[in-house]
Amino acid sequence: MQQETMAPDFLVIGHATRDLLPDGSWRLGGSVTYAARTAQQLGQRPAVVTSAPADVLAALRGTLPGVPIANIPTPTATTFENIYVPAGPSRRAARSALPVRLQHLRGHAAPLTIDAVPVEWQAAPIVLLAPLAGEIPPSFAAGFPHALVAATPQGWLRRWDATGRVYPGPLAEADTLLPRLQALILSREDLLPAPDIPAEALLPGVPRDIPAADALIAAWARIVPLVVVTRGPEGALLYAGGDDPAAFRGYPARELDPTGAGDVFAAAFLCELHATGDPTAAVDFANRVAALSVERPGTDGIPTRAALAARYDVLPHS
Repeated sequence: MQQETMAPDFLVIGHATRDLLPDGSWRLGGSVTYAARTAQQLGQRPAVVTSAPADVLAALRGTLPGVPIANIPTPTATTFENIYVPAGPSRRAARSALPVRLQHLRGHAAPLTIDAVPVEWQAAPIVLLAPLAGEIPPSFAAGFPHALVAATPQGWLRRWDATGRVYPGPLAEADTLLPRLQALILSREDLLPAPDIPAEALLPGVPRDIPAADALIAAWARIVPLVVVTRGPEGALLYAGGDDPAAFRGYPARELDPTGAGDVFAAAFLCELHATGDPTAAVDFANRVAALSVERPGTDGIPTRAALAARYDVLPHS
């Protein structure tokens, strides 16, 4: 069908996931889910490249009505189980100590290859690489030379042991990846170990505390033109052109479900950056979108531009 092959406005690549719940059930997750839905709500025509079994793919299609999806069939979904515990001393150095996630990888879908991207989709003006478990080779970033290429790198920063326990690792193929990106969007939590992991168990290059994480981010910001560090309710930091970061406040929200807020932020930031060319306006815009997104469960809270205008003094772009 023509809809399946025409170039989208916003291409998102990564695994849709099963996120296990305490009662043994699961819900749809994955950066592609939240980012593509955000782009759709903001008036873009997104498309998704992923790998998921039939039930996860059906849930993704239900969440993203009308969005074309290129799927690599797989018998197993990428599956995460998350447990939240209080922050340790190294995290309390931050202005707020959000709960720390102890994460296990319980299944892994098929790796993604550039051949899975329809040729026409390679002309998308915005491309978000959103790996969750190393499913995207960092060399993917070179496949879209004319696009605004960005990454949420958490899936390149994860390692896991034989039990599936996830812990941080060094950025995979950083020398290949970073020079190919126009924007990198992450949180400190993507870099820092859980409080029960001893320092001697960490691989070289993994920061042990917040100052070390900030130093690593600053080093990446000397390579990538725009680096954004999301900070939950506190807002975000923007590194532009290697300068010291500028802080942007968050917006009040009646938080119900923060899941996916970072992915919502990333997609909103890229939509606004592409529309305006102004990274400072894009960060502020994304903070507003992310704030509204946490007020309802799942993707239900991701706002349209009209909803943003009703809540804030935001003029929608055509």
